[in-house]
Amino acid sequence: MTVKLALLKSGEDVIADIKEIVTEDEKLSSYLFTYPFAVKLLSPQVLMEESDTEDKREFSVSFFPWIPLSADKDIVVSKDWVVSIVEPTEMVKKSYEERMNGTTSSPASIGQ
Repeated sequence: MTVKLALLKSGEDVIADIKEIVTEDEKLSSYLFTYPFAVKLLSPQVLMEESDTEDKREFSVSFFPWIPLSADKDIVVSKDWVVSIVEPTEMVKKSYEERMNGTTSSPASIGQ
């Protein structure tokens, strides 16, 4: 599984197993999002220590089915709608993977 976090033009953060779809001449055509979920930031907090110059961030997130009325587990997304694809933080990735373990046959059962 290649779990990535995508920022879409709509402003949504979507986590999914993301793969590139390329044309015969190896040009990027679109993306395939498998088991996509919208990720919402619930409570951002920045903790700073006087002796530490690096910020320590704590936050909590919630996962919601992306396009909740669809029965599809695979959704093709136009390359024009994807602003950026990044590696999710370890906490977000682990939480998503834990929700996916044993539930890939029924994504609708994955809760917040």
